[in-house]
Amino acid sequence: MKIKARLYENIIREHLRMYRQMVFLSGPRQVGKTTLAKGFATDYLNWEEKETRLLILKGARAVGDSLVLEDGRDSGKTLVFDEIHRYQKWKTFLKGFFDIYEKSVKVFATGSAKMDVYKRGGDSMMGRYFPYRIHPFSVAELLDSSIPDEGKVVRSPRELVDSEWNALLEFGGFPEPFTNRQTRFLRKWRLLRMEQLFSQDIRDLTKTVEIDQIEALATILANRTGEQLVMASLAHEVTASEPTVKKWVSILKSMYYGFTVKPYYKNIESSIRKTPKWYLRDWSGISDSGKRAETFVACHLLKAVECWTDLGFGEFDLFYLRDRKKREVDFLVTRDKKPWFLVEVKNSDEALSGNLAFFQKATGAQHAFQVVLDAEYDGEDCFKKTSPSVVPARTFLSQLV
Repeated sequence: MKIKARLYENIIREHLRMYRQMVFLSGPRQVGKTTLAKGFATDYLNWEEKETRLLILKGARAVGDSLVLEDGRDSGKTLVFDEIHRYQKWKTFLKGFFDIYEKSVKVFATGSAKMDVYKRGGDSMMGRYFPYRIHPFSVAELLDSSIPDEGKVVRSPRELVDSEWNALLEFGGFPEPFTNRQTRFLRKWRLLRMEQLFSQDIRDLTKTVEIDQIEALATILANRTGEQLVMASLAHEVTASEPTVKKWVSILKSMYYGFTVKPYYKNIESSIRKTPKWYLRDWSGISDSGKRAETFVACHLLKAVECWTDLGFGEFDLFYLRDRKKREVDFLVTRDKKPWFLVEVKNSDEALSGNLAFFQKATGAQHAFQVVLDAEYDGEDCFKKTSPSVVPARTFLSQLV
């Protein structure tokens, strides 16, 4: 089966047409970063290749000379630095390269770890790049790979055929297992991906020596998706201190094994303020149907808020709601720091949760959805509903990205 067109192809194409900044592509292993970048590249340099490493270590001018680049003269070339974040001084190198050859070549940089760039004096990359966080396939992307309308942000609903919907739920959204659609392939692919995560990425990029304990923590967290992260309990289970466990969780997040969702507490009396919830980035291996449903929707929402933010549509973020009376709603999406819509996830229960109305009133959110995974697609625009409403996941997720 042919791999489907990606939303990110159009995002990158628009970037190259409109902006001078470098393209920074980051995301999990096997999500398709290299394939995307190579599709635009005239020249490709992979840090993991010995000859490329030796060339980059010689400096920006050496790379420019090897590509026959001239200062200030457009070569018409697009250069990809793949896995460049593995180079300890990658930010300094790219800053120098961009400052010399900004007008000569378009530049991509990709990484399978979070390419967080901070303003640190002379090492600042400010104004030299735009980040794009790549996610697996989602319902909306399978339906429409075009860039959303900035004025509306959400899409009009469309129906995904049963075969695609079922494959996405069962095999996940990573391109190869989703396209292959064989259980044996998925198991082998998942095992290899985990081996690469611990034997290569975490060991090489963090220089951490407690690999076995981090792997044990990852095994525990694989069964805790959708649950609050209680660091004291985790520390006891892996026989480590709380600060150490927090550090290891941060490493697993930075390597795209999972992500956390923070509690939202503004205007919420007696709200939980500190304890985040944990989610895996691949729902295909989750056996519990309730946790799989919640993680499936969580990954879709994270993709949406990060994509909308990366596109410059505003500042979007993802939270959950819980107070000390144990009233809870799974997710809250904010837009420019203001509550926008609530989401409670159910497998099949269509009896509306009273917590949606309570938290909608408390937050002032415009929409409140009970998203039901097993409900039939109905074609109604979810975002025209302003009171708490039960909506099919097939409809709601088709309106994201």
